[in-house]
Amino acid sequence: MSNLARRAGRFSLATLISRTLGYARDAAVAHYFGGTGLTDAFYTAFRTSNLFRRLLGEGALSSSFVPVFAQALKQDDRPRVQGFLSSLFTTLAAALLLITAAGMVFTPALTHLIAPGFAGDEAKFRLTVQLTRWIFPFFFFISLAALVTGVLNSLRHYFLPAAAPAMLSVCELAYLVFFMPSLSGDQKIIGLAASVAVGGAAHFLVQLPSLYKEKFKLSFRWEPAHPDSVKVGRLMLPAVIGLSVDQIDAFVNTICATYLAEGSVTALYNSNRLMQFPLALFGIAVATVSLTALSEHAAEKDYSKMGSTILESLRIVAFIVTPATVGLMVLAQPIVKVLFEHGRFDPFSTRLTALALAGYCLGLLAYSSVKTLANSFYALHESKVPVRVAVACVGLSVTLNLALMRPFGVLGLALATAIASWTNAVWLFILIRKRLGADNMPLAELGATAAKTAACALAMAGFLFWVRSYFDSSVLQVLAGVLLGGALFMGSARLLRMKECTSLLHMAGMGSNIED
Repeated sequence: MSNLARRAGRFSLATLISRTLGYARDAAVAHYFGGTGLTDAFYTAFRTSNLFRRLLGEGALSSSFVPVFAQALKQDDRPRVQGFLSSLFTTLAAALLLITAAGMVFTPALTHLIAPGFAGDEAKFRLTVQLTRWIFPFFFFISLAALVTGVLNSLRHYFLPAAAPAMLSVCELAYLVFFMPSLSGDQKIIGLAASVAVGGAAHFLVQLPSLYKEKFKLSFRWEPAHPDSVKVGRLMLPAVIGLSVDQIDAFVNTICATYLAEGSVTALYNSNRLMQFPLALFGIAVATVSLTALSEHAAEKDYSKMGSTILESLRIVAFIVTPATVGLMVLAQPIVKVLFEHGRFDPFSTRLTALALAGYCLGLLAYSSVKTLANSFYALHESKVPVRVAVACVGLSVTLNLALMRPFGVLGLALATAIASWTNAVWLFILIRKRLGADNMPLAELGATAAKTAACALAMAGFLFWVRSYFDSSVLQVLAGVLLGGALFMGSARLLRMKECTSLLHMAGMGSNIED
């Protein structure tokens, strides 16, 4: 367990740096622009490009590329692997260039699709179209960056690839502080959109030195029929849906939110960002690190080790993500108030964001588990299985969005996402256990971890409700809740002799070692 936890710790440390800067970026945007129609237009434009990025870039590309690349590293010599990388890079760059150009040309149609509720406000719709065109090159660069990240992760480099997304925050903050004061009117938000594209390019470029240090390079080689490139392409087609169900759901959320009160799109964005913090810090960290190990075990057809790695990942995720879920739900209002309620971000925006956050967090453990479970099928080169599950869950999510949006507003949209994600997680777990064999995935230890974690979380929840009633200050509520609530959870876990405590210590204690 220590090796997985240590590697995840390096990823988590880098993610912590990136997410902290991400919060500073979001807080600065909230301060300067508030939770208004202006930010609704910006975040809708950003989500359009981000949807393509998740579907074709970081999501599908990473999950499809890493298993094939890991197998190539084991079976082929370096020149052959370099040939595969060059051919894939060339084909990918050409495809991304075409998609980016098409996206910029057909932006009005995309905006009608993603934000139909904006159609009644001509100025807001026109601004969203303009912002989307400025942001769209971000998709091109960030997808190329995902390819480099996949190479580095396969070579067990986790710190730099996880820290590289911070370049987006750096570029946006630099724009807000140094360039925006000289602009006026809509130029201010347009400049912010341009800084997103620059941040995507920086994310890509900052990883190249580490790639070259490993004796690999991104060179042009037009060979779209290369066997390994074709294999990646075949895995990517179903993975576009299979691994990115949460992004498709976010797309549906945005459409529905455009019909709700002004500020709803911004509330969903900010609440999702807060929920994504522990997800990225722990859930995605464990899933990313385990993908390399799962791919190696699958190549060796060692299903016993695959099952052990999956269960180990789920135990670590459940132990860490559960208290984060409890904390974010109980302290949703004071957390949002402390982090965002300043400048033009008013109490109404806080209430909307807190409601959405509470709803999203009900599915936090499910989102985290789906990452590892879907990766298990990608490691086996069986990406059609999570596709079938994802399609059903997207259908469920759409149905729930339409049913819950009117009576519950943004809370209903977040709840729909959580329910669909739990359905996805449970379904995938049943299928992967059947695929690997029940003997290779015994449930006793996972069940014990779940029961003990739930007991610790209940004690923590009771304490947090007391904290909210005892302190009037939101700052004190958050500080006491996070520090003392976290200590209570860990103390309870130690009393129950949970070995996951040791895993958490490995993650924290090895954070200073950047590479293996």
